[in-house]
Order: sequence, then C-alpha cells, then structure tokens
Amino acid sequence: MSSQFLRLTSVNLHIEGIGKVLIERSDKAKRVSISVRPLKGIRVAVPPGISFEKAEQFIYTKADWIKEHQARMQQHEEKVTTYHPDQEFKTRYHTLRLLTHAQYNMRCVIQDGYINVFYPAFKDVQDNDVQKFIRKSIEETYRREAKQYLPQRVEYFAKKFGFQYQNVFIKNAKSRWGSCSYTNNINLNLHLMRLPEALCDYVILHELAHTIEKNHGPGFWALLEKVCVNSKVLDQKLKAFRISIY
Repeated sequence: MSSQFLRLTSVNLHIEGIGKVLIERSDKAKRVSISVRPLKGIRVAVPPGISFEKAEQFIYTKADWIKEHQARMQQHEEKVTTYHPDQEFKTRYHTLRLLTHAQYNMRCVIQDGYINVFYPAFKDVQDNDVQKFIRKSIEETYRREAKQYLPQRVEYFAKKFGFQYQNVFIKNAKSRWGSCSYTNNINLNLHLMRLPEALCDYVILHELAHTIEKNHGPGFWALLEKVCVNSKVLDQKLKAFRISIY
C-alpha cells in the first residue's frame, strides 16, 4: 500500500505582535522572502525544499523589520478614500453620484459626465461591499477615460519628439505605471488617469524614451531629460503615489 502526502501550498498564521501572516509556497522563489504591502498585508514566499516551520522561524528573526514596514503600510492604507454622498469626488471627466434604490443589487451607469452608483437603501454606504463596488465603478471609469486620453497623448509626444512606437495598450497592472516592450508596444496603466498631468506625461515620455534606450543607463536618462525637463525630480514625485491606494 502506497501512502500519499498532501503538500500544503499556503497557510495563514497569527504571529504574536505582528498579526496575520500568509506563508505561501512559490516555485519562483530562490529564498524565503517577506513582503509587506498595503491592503494585502504580510506575505512570506517559500521556495521548494524549505519547510513552512523554517519560514516561520525566519519571520521571528525579522519581526522588527516587519513592524517598521507595517507602520509605513498603515500610513498608506489611511490614504484610501471612503466614498460618501456628501463628499464630492471627480475623475478627469466624470463626477461620482451615490444614489440609493429600492433593490437588493448594486449597479453603475456611466454617462453624461457622471458615475451613477446605485446601492440598496437599507445598506450603509460605508459597508465594505458598497465601498468595494464604488471603487470598481471608479476603476471602470478610469479605464474608459484612459482609452480615450492616453493613446492620443502618446501620439502627440511621439510626433513632437520623433519617437516611433507600435501600439498603445491600456492595462490594470498592479505594480507598474507603464512599460515598453522589445517591439516598442507601449503599455500604460489605467490608473495614470489619477495622476497630476505632469506625472502622467512623465510616464508616457519615460516609456517613449525606452523605444530607443531599452535600459535605465546614462543614455536613457540623458535622452529623457531632453524631452522631459527635471525627469529625475518627477520620478521621485511619482514614488509618492501607489497604484492600489486611491
């Protein structure tokens, strides 16, 4: 008779003084690594061949580092908007309207410059599921606005500075504002629509510069500075924004 063992792929632990920690098996991981991210919490990636018990021991040795990053994470999470009918919220081209209706479902209608979000009258607007739906509706609005605005902005700068590119794709990436493929396709994050215009333009010019300079070497920054003055200052300002926090 053969015996089989079920291989755990993940486990949630409560670590004293730290809180909830997700330990997760990762075939891509080369070593045990810890990430602390806003809205996602603490994750420990464990490579094949290392036990979850050893990963747990590693967490305790990094407790001070984790707590320090938890404090930063909390500061970012406090910036997450709670949407309320009495507070005005606008995207670049739309105004949010939160409306109750005598139904159990939630729905969104984006038209005539408004994001109309309907939610059940018996629910509190601050309920987690209502807020989640509002954010989803706003994200869809950003997607529509991005498809309208960003490709023409790329075309404008390409013509102005003589860059050549293939296509513009609008994506909902979790960690990148933009990227440029080896074949010069420009990928732009729909959340660029949240940024000040100068930073949005900076990301576009950054990716257009990659159509010529594929790395971040001196040649890249010299080229970028020619088409975008104070590019390194803008790069630092961009770091104050997080894609998942709005």
